[in-house]
Amino acid sequence: RMAARRVLKAVLVDLSGTLHIEDSAVPGAQEALKRQATFFDFLAPVTIRFVTNTTKECKRDLLDRLTKLGFDIAENEIFTSLTAARNLLEQKHVRPLLLVDDRALPDFTGIVTDDPNAVVVGLAPEHFHYEMMNRAFRLILDGAPLIAVHKARYFKKKDGLALGPGPFVTGLEYATDTKATVVGKPEKTFFLEALRGTDCAPEEAVMIGDDCRDDVGGAQNAGMRGILVRTGKYRPADEDKINPAPYLTCENFPEAVEHILEHLL
Repeated sequence: RMAARRVLKAVLVDLSGTLHIEDSAVPGAQEALKRQATFFDFLAPVTIRFVTNTTKECKRDLLDRLTKLGFDIAENEIFTSLTAARNLLEQKHVRPLLLVDDRALPDFTGIVTDDPNAVVVGLAPEHFHYEMMNRAFRLILDGAPLIAVHKARYFKKKDGLALGPGPFVTGLEYATDTKATVVGKPEKTFFLEALRGTDCAPEEAVMIGDDCRDDVGGAQNAGMRGILVRTGKYRPADEDKINPAPYLTCENFPEAVEHILEHLL
């Protein structure tokens, strides 16, 4: 376990399952976030970043949703796996077949998609049908790189757990005997990219999230501390699925904030 009194410079917070589930906020999350932000503003130079694998909507729609739920969050505080995917497409100079939700497309404005020579997979239930998957399969067989916005197994909806993009990415990997480049959590590069511009080393950051592997395990592999919350997709004994175990497991986001304010500053 890492030393508990190391100076804290940044807190990374997951969104879906940690602060909200679809259009419902986690009880007490708005107040806890406000308290944390106020404390950081006046007493410690600590940066807050909201890091999310959400691919169901563009950053602007996501911000609107959070604002309507009463969260005071600025657009430049949000770092999404869609942003990371776009950055990679620009670096590689490729034309993607975008298997993403139509509501996520604004985050790819300006990216050329004619005559695709790459495949990007996010959460896209309306595109996960045989014809479209077969088109992706053939492109990859012809040498197109497979880029996964993330590979989450499942996520939490109001009516229960739902399949994430991971099973579909894995299906394409299996069929084409290739490996996807994953850009979202739990990739180390995602967490380091989220810290860019904060003047904060990984060991000076803590991550709060409901996904033991992608949020907590990913952050800890990048050198941060990880706090697992028992909301969203959390299931009993999740904390036993990673090694090392989470730095801490809390009932919810407000409890995680209390711990940070009392023990990590």
